[in-house]
Amino acid sequence: MATPQSDPSLSPLRTVAVVGLGTMGTGITEVLARAGREVIGIDVSESQAAGSLAALEASTARAVARGRLTEQERADVLARVRAGTDLTAAADADLVIEVVPESYDIKHQVLRELDGIVRPETVLATGTNALSVTRLAADSARPERVLGLHFFNPAPAMKLVEVVSSVLTAPSAVAAVTDLALELGKEPVAVGDRPGFVADGLLFGYLNQAAAMYEAKYASREDIDAAMRLGCGLPMGPLALLDLIGVDTARTVLEAMYAESRDRLHAPAPVLKQLSEAGLTGRKSGRGFYTYEAPGSATVVRDALTPLEGAALTQGRPVRSVGVAGSGTMASGIAEVFAKAGYRVVLAARSEDKAQAAKARIGKSLDRSVGKGRMTAEAAAETLDLISAAGSYDAFADVDLAVEAVAEDLEVKQQLFATLDKVCRPGAVLATTTSSLPVVACARATSRPQDVIGMHFFNPAPAMKLVEVVRTVLTAEDVHATVREVCATIRKHPVDCGDRAGFIVNALLFPYLNNAIKMVEEHYASLDDIDAAMKLGGGYPMGPFELLDVVGLDVSLAIEKVLHREFRDPGLAPAPLLEHLVAAGCLGRKTGRGFREYARR
Repeated sequence: MATPQSDPSLSPLRTVAVVGLGTMGTGITEVLARAGREVIGIDVSESQAAGSLAALEASTARAVARGRLTEQERADVLARVRAGTDLTAAADADLVIEVVPESYDIKHQVLRELDGIVRPETVLATGTNALSVTRLAADSARPERVLGLHFFNPAPAMKLVEVVSSVLTAPSAVAAVTDLALELGKEPVAVGDRPGFVADGLLFGYLNQAAAMYEAKYASREDIDAAMRLGCGLPMGPLALLDLIGVDTARTVLEAMYAESRDRLHAPAPVLKQLSEAGLTGRKSGRGFYTYEAPGSATVVRDALTPLEGAALTQGRPVRSVGVAGSGTMASGIAEVFAKAGYRVVLAARSEDKAQAAKARIGKSLDRSVGKGRMTAEAAAETLDLISAAGSYDAFADVDLAVEAVAEDLEVKQQLFATLDKVCRPGAVLATTTSSLPVVACARATSRPQDVIGMHFFNPAPAMKLVEVVRTVLTAEDVHATVREVCATIRKHPVDCGDRAGFIVNALLFPYLNNAIKMVEEHYASLDDIDAAMKLGGGYPMGPFELLDVVGLDVSLAIEKVLHREFRDPGLAPAPLLEHLVAAGCLGRKTGRGFREYARR
């Protein structure tokens, strides 16, 4: 990529001082210099200032090696940066960006000193993501030129920049900084002043719930992280991300969010305080939720909590044939997964026609795989031959594992389990694919609750690698072992969890989606800005409103209600806007309108 990326004459902010040369300050310095700005780096520590310049030299050298900069362009970038420890060097700046530690005392001190150094028209930007921009501005001699400019880490790679204005900020300052962000190749999102702003406001609530889930010993750290990566397509699991951000930083952000919202979902999980006060702050200290090779290392090493490989203490039951109950997309997808792994599959529905239609859907799916070169025509034919369609559940008489994938209705599922109890042979494992209903309620509909377990596949089942394995208090150990062995055979990643609403993924995902809706209800940010913030700032494959419209607003509301009913937390109450849209029949893409409108097919 050539540099400069833009003509600095387009912006009045041509010379920028960056105060605080840690990882974020150094990254911001690089972004500015590569976009043609003169940059004055300032830090209280001489070694930190020198280290920042060394990091910039190393980063630009890598860019040359990768063909993204020429040697001349690199020399120009480095010539535009100077670094030192004297704050008065900011006198020449059109814009000052402070990224000093998240402390009112430290930030107030820096801003007060800058008041006596910079020109009257100089814009002062705070890089805070947790503290009140208004409170910081009010302490300045010229609060109208103070605003928030929140970059995301690593600043050179992350496209999002949140531009935060307080009630005191002059529109001209906001416009100048927004224009600069665009010239830097970033995507600015305008937000108001509240802790966490948009991206961190949604992200840290989710991270906090994950920490609380781990603390409650509901699931292991590895399973929580794997569930969110594989179930939601996130680049990193929540506990690994907390270690990267810094456990102490996360606690500071959450404290600020809770002070304003009084929402229990923002009250820092006690484990965050325990780890912070013990100095176990994540990667930077070498230990947090995980243990690392050395302070600052990204390499996780074994510790006392690391699960042993192949350490199954119980032998599972043999499984040669599988019954799949249902005729919808989920049932046909699960049947395809088992057949591809070589199992004989009985696909049963309420009628022969429905079962045959489901088998035909699998045939089309296999044909698509052949067309894409993922399997041969012979392998597809052999896979389809392993599946027999049946119009009665009596066909499950000899299966070793029966998996139900019928409607998400407890009464319907209980009736089916009562039927499976009668038709399946003794010792057969009975599994439900429910995503939100109590597994034990299905188990109690049988005379053998010890043989019942949850196997929550994700849609589309052939593509999604995750299976949540849900044990009830009655599930036998060898039944659990059986399902884990089967997951390995069908090349799925099993994560263990207990029988409570939402399991891992939905219990963490849907409160986050609900909080995004509340942001729109409160007119804090637009749908587009929130979606952009989470994709660009959090690395999410879809923004929350895109995802809600895909999942279906009715499905989302039902899950929110289940979570609220189970945990009795006011913060989990479904957002009224979600209820209103569902009542109006605006259910998302399937109806052509949800949070957005879609072209009818």
